[in-house]
Amino acid sequence: MFPIRDHNPSEKTPFVTYALIVANVAVFLSYVPLLGNDRDLMMFFLRWGLVPQLLTQGGGDWSTVVTSMFLHGGWLHLAGNMLFLWIFGDNMEEEFGHFGFLLFYLASGVGAALWQYAAAPWSPVPMVGASGAIAGVMGGYLLLFPRARVDILFILIIFIRIFTVPAWLMLGLWFGFQLLNSVGTDATGGGVAYWAHAGGFIVGFVLTLPLWLRRGGPAFWRRTKGAPPHPEARYRASSFPTIRRR
Repeated sequence: MFPIRDHNPSEKTPFVTYALIVANVAVFLSYVPLLGNDRDLMMFFLRWGLVPQLLTQGGGDWSTVVTSMFLHGGWLHLAGNMLFLWIFGDNMEEEFGHFGFLLFYLASGVGAALWQYAAAPWSPVPMVGASGAIAGVMGGYLLLFPRARVDILFILIIFIRIFTVPAWLMLGLWFGFQLLNSVGTDATGGGVAYWAHAGGFIVGFVLTLPLWLRRGGPAFWRRTKGAPPHPEARYRASSFPTIRRR
C-alpha cells in the first residue's frame, strides 16, 4: 500500500522540490556503476553515508549527516523516496516558501539522522537515504492538511485497487508502522532505519508548528476543516481489474 498522488494541487511551481529530486537522481546515477560491486559500494557508503559507530569513536565525519540524505541503496529505494517527495513536497514548499522549505527539508533530514544515531550509536551499518527528510515533509503535511485526499494503490496478491483516503489516515498509519517497527526490532531495524523515519516525522511536525500557529492554529483547522485552502484536484475514477482464478 503506497500513495500515488494527492488531491492537493500547488498553485506555485515547486522549484526546490524539483531540484531535490534532480539532485538525488543525479547523485545516484554518479555511482550506479558500483551497484554490481558489493565491496566498492560498501566502501563508498562507509565514506559518504552516516556510520554511527565511526561518529561515536571520533573517527567519523559529521558532514555525512547531510551527505547521507542524497544516497540510496538501489533503484526501488530511490524511486519510492522520490515518489513521496513528489506527492507531498510541493504543498509544503508552497507553505514555507522556496528557501524556507529547503531549510525545513534539510533540518528534518538532519534531525532524522541524529534520532537514528541516538538510537544506535554503536551501529556499524551505514545509513543512507532521503527517507528521514521526506518523513519530515509528511509530518508537516499531516499538521497542515489532515483531511487532504490521497490516492493509494493497494496490492494484495492478485487484488489491486486504488482507494482515496484522508491524509491523516494514510500518514498516521505510515507513522504508526514506523514507530511500531522501531520499538519492536533492534535499533538497526534489520537494514531499515525506522528510528530515522519516526524521528524525521516528529521533527517535521514540530518544525511546522510555528507556521501552523501563524495561520491561526485550531482556528486554521476550523476555517479549512483540515482540507487544502483551495479547490482540490479532480481525477477520473481509476482502478485495476481483479484477475479471477479459473
